Amino acid sequence: MTGAAAPAIAVIPARLASTRLPDKPLLARTGRPLIAHVVDTARRARSLERLIVATDDDRIAAAATEAGAEAALTHPDHPNGTSRIAEVVARLWPEATDPASHAAHRIIVNLQGDEPELDPALIDRLVAALRQQPDPAATPMATIAGAFEPGEDAADPNLVKVVLDTRGRALYFSRAAIPHDREGIAAGDGAAAPLKHAGIYAYRAGFLLEYANLPPTPLEQTEKLEQLRALEHGYHIAVITARLTHHGIDTAEQYDAFVERWWGA
Repeated sequence: MTGAAAPAIAVIPARLASTRLPDKPLLARTGRPLIAHVVDTARRARSLERLIVATDDDRIAAAATEAGAEAALTHPDHPNGTSRIAEVVARLWPEATDPASHAAHRIIVNLQGDEPELDPALIDRLVAALRQQPDPAATPMATIAGAFEPGEDAADPNLVKVVLDTRGRALYFSRAAIPHDREGIAAGDGAAAPLKHAGIYAYRAGFLLEYANLPPTPLEQTEKLEQLRALEHGYHIAVITARLTHHGIDTAEQYDAFVERWWGA
């Protein structure tokens, strides 16, 4: 199966526990649970043939199915969302561990369960970018980055930054402000503009299963950024650039703002 023909599915990892915003996926002051809004966004993407919410909670599963997604109950002790997604993929296509299988070339999109305002067109662009990689074995993963919007602080450690090579592949991700403009060169004079990273990924299924079993790496553990594991093990990550105006919801204040925008729309 060629990359162009590989079907794409989205898996949304969602768990009830949240240190900053308890019961986040089920908050429903808009009249619908937050996870349902994320499902609505994903359903508007044209490139997805299937949508699954991966969760360890029956209430989230029920909300997902009511919103029109499939629900997959997973183990409660996953260290991160990627691991939860890998459990679902391994259950659906265990043969994906064989690089020669059709399943290995399926495209899996990791959507965050707390980003209801993501532009669905970005999902389609991300899938297309991964399909178009000339060497899928070397670049089995793709993600999104964009310029900082007015009022956003590039030094904020909660906003992850990425720097790219000349082929549009990730060189490094960091919570620090990168790149450091030592001479104060303006972007138009050749300096690299800072880019913020959006936590949405596309993987080939075979790589995803391998990636979930790779040992954690020093930079990953230092920065607390799991995508660094792929770079440290020698894989490339393709990066598309786009305007990123959406924000994830991590705090009560951010949820309040989302509700206000929803009722004001």
